[in-house]
Amino acid sequence: MKRILILAVAIMTACSGSKNEFDATGTFEATEITVSAEQNGRLLRFDITEGMQLKALQQVGLIDTVQLALQARALGATKESIANQRPDLTKQIAATRQQLMKAEMEQQRFENLVKDHAANQKQLDDAISAVNVLKKQLEAQVSALNNTTQSLNSQMNATDIQRLQVLDQLQKCHISTPIAGTVLSKYMEPGEFVTIGKPLFKMADIENMYLRAYITSSQLARVKIGQDMKVFADFGGGDRKEYQGVVTWISEHSEFTPKTILTNDERADLVYAVKIAVKNDGFIKIGMYGEVKIID
Repeated sequence: MKRILILAVAIMTACSGSKNEFDATGTFEATEITVSAEQNGRLLRFDITEGMQLKALQQVGLIDTVQLALQARALGATKESIANQRPDLTKQIAATRQQLMKAEMEQQRFENLVKDHAANQKQLDDAISAVNVLKKQLEAQVSALNNTTQSLNSQMNATDIQRLQVLDQLQKCHISTPIAGTVLSKYMEPGEFVTIGKPLFKMADIENMYLRAYITSSQLARVKIGQDMKVFADFGGGDRKEYQGVVTWISEHSEFTPKTILTNDERADLVYAVKIAVKNDGFIKIGMYGEVKIID
């Protein structure tokens, strides 16, 4: 009877201790990104395997670029052809300027002759009229050449824009990683034809993990953004490891307690989701259960 009593007390003590070991539970998550194709074409190279560690902006694949490269070269040749059509303003108006200079000299000569009464006024008027006509011709010629130049410049700018668009498409043929992380899934293989929006692979930043846990209304007052927490990774079979965590997010809305989540208050119906950032040492896995102890 004495042994039974001691055993009962020990069980009650263990249950009481385990009840206070954590304030909430949840599962570990990571920032997951699905990388999709941004161009259509055959996948020429795709150098990744599941579990591979990748750096941010690391190139891991290439989609066929031949047609786009040819388009870029064609647009470059088109721009050069348009540039060659631009008129040389100085050369185009050189003859008219020469005629105008000669007419102005003739006008000056008649003005001198009229002063000396060696020529009549009509001859001077004709010389002045010839100068004015040539000036208007020169203005019209310059205006027409400027309009032609502006039109050709606009065509060259449009060609430049088209070429930049093609170069942007060429750049998107080079498949690169948006973040540093680990490859979780690979969906395509070299040689397959991909289309824009087709998922290529999924990766996640498993170095910086989050524990999504749920706290009750009574615990909410004890938790704030930036607060340190004790986080325990549950490896099963009673095997647990402690980590330092920081609260990075608290939900603004309550929700009904998920069936897979435990709280100290078993009567709690409404809980608030929180995210606690944890630095992963390589042992925490996505979806693993975890526990939280609030540090007051």
